[in-house]
Order: sequence, then C-alpha cells, then structure tokens
Amino acid sequence: MPRFIHRLLDTGPMVVLAAIAGAGSFTHIRDTAHDNGQTGAMSYAIAVCIDLTCVMAARERQRDAKTGRTKRGLVSWPVLVLSGGIVLSLAANLQQAEPTLWGRITAATPAGAFLIAVSMLERCATASRTETPRDVPQTSPATAETSGPSSATPAEGPNGGPAPDPALIDYARRVADDHQAKNGKPITSDLLRARLGVSDHLATDLLRALRRAPNS
Repeated sequence: MPRFIHRLLDTGPMVVLAAIAGAGSFTHIRDTAHDNGQTGAMSYAIAVCIDLTCVMAARERQRDAKTGRTKRGLVSWPVLVLSGGIVLSLAANLQQAEPTLWGRITAATPAGAFLIAVSMLERCATASRTETPRDVPQTSPATAETSGPSSATPAEGPNGGPAPDPALIDYARRVADDHQAKNGKPITSDLLRARLGVSDHLATDLLRALRRAPNS
C-alpha cells in the first residue's frame, strides 16, 4: 500500500493536469468545429477524436519507453500522431482566442499544459523502468563478470571466460520468459541489457547461457 500511495502522489497531479487541460482543449475544439459548419453531435465527435488520439499516442509513448522499443526513423509513429493532435488542438485554441497577445497565450495554455503533463508522465514511466526490481539479485555487472565457477554452472562462460553469476542467470531467465509471454517473441540482447542494467558483453553472455540451457 505505501508503494501504491507513493506512485499515486507522483503521478496523480500530472494525471489531473492532463485531464483538466484535455477538457479545456475539448471545449475549444468543439466550438471551432461548430463555428465551421460541424454542428450538433459532429462537433463533439471531432473534439473527442482529437483528444483521444492525443491520449492514445501518449500512452503508446509510455509503452515504448517501458519496453525499450527503438524508433525506426527520425520520430516514432506515436510521437508523430501526438504532435499532430497537439497542433490541431493548439490551432483550435488560438481560433477561439481574443485577438490580443494575452488572449492567445491564455487560449493556448490547455494545449501546452497537456503537452507538459504527457512529458512528465513519460519521465515517470522511464524512471520506473530503470529502477532495480525488488527481486533482482544484488550482483553488480563487474562482480558477475568476474565471479568464479560454481558447482551448478560450468567453469567457463559461453565465450570461454568466467561464467556469469548463477543468480543473475536465473533472474535473466525470468525476465526473458516474461518478455516471451507478453510479446510472443524471444528477448533481444539490447532489451535484456536495458532490463538488467548490465554491460553489452554480459547481456550477450547471459542470452547465450539461456539459449544453451533454456529449461534449467
């Protein structure tokens, strides 16, 4: 329960800010759609589509940060979608603004606040991903790489050097099994390195050890 309360205190204000900013943008988008011929339920539908598109794109950004997914171009698809939604929302906000400097600033505040809330939530997701899980073995990469052989593991690792620590191998196996169950494909060396916080060399050795003895 304390951990839940701590997480709620961390993310709660940001979620509330995002909800309030989204509501403000929703009103401006609806009014802009109504003023441009999309009356009745259609104006509400347009506002819902734009706001929910931003929410879904922001959620996908958090999912990518949590899983360590790499982008294939200059920007990822969720980033592109989120940017488009923010631009549409900002344009609608400015359309409803009074033709003064402060009128435009205050009208643009909801879109800016929503973008800030999304970026803060993404930082929280990234921070929680890099935290060491409670059941991770307390073995540093340097110690694991230089650990001597034990009776439960061969004297040499996959590359002919010292074998990784058995406890670290067991934890890496749990991480790999969890990734396989969630994504339907084996974990890669880069993802294993990111999840465990170890070096590239150690992540490669661990992955080879798992492939050599997948059921041990």
